[in-house]
Amino acid sequence: MSDQNTAAAKPDAFKARMAEAQAAGRPELAHQSLGRALSEDEHALADALMEAYSEGAESQGALAKALTAKGVARPSSGTADWTAKNLGEELKALNTDLDQAYQDHGFGA
Repeated sequence: MSDQNTAAAKPDAFKARMAEAQAAGRPELAHQSLGRALSEDEHALADALMEAYSEGAESQGALAKALTAKGVARPSSGTADWTAKNLGEELKALNTDLDQAYQDHGFGA
């Protein structure tokens, strides 16, 4: 059996542990790294980024173009005027805010 087949056959211990905890009444572990819930705009941005990646976008410029074309609002301003620069700034600000929320509240938002 090749290493690739062996790795594919191994269960994911982390996912199994999270599933056990959730089944035992700890649903907050589904979002264990969040110190707060995401806003609607943040969810929309995350979904749109995943869609853009799946469509082949690789650079911040390509991602910004896709977000603008889809009319995705920037969580910080509510506008859909994406550029490579403000995409980077937006992601950095969101990460900083989520890190602070995690520090303030721990996991399980």
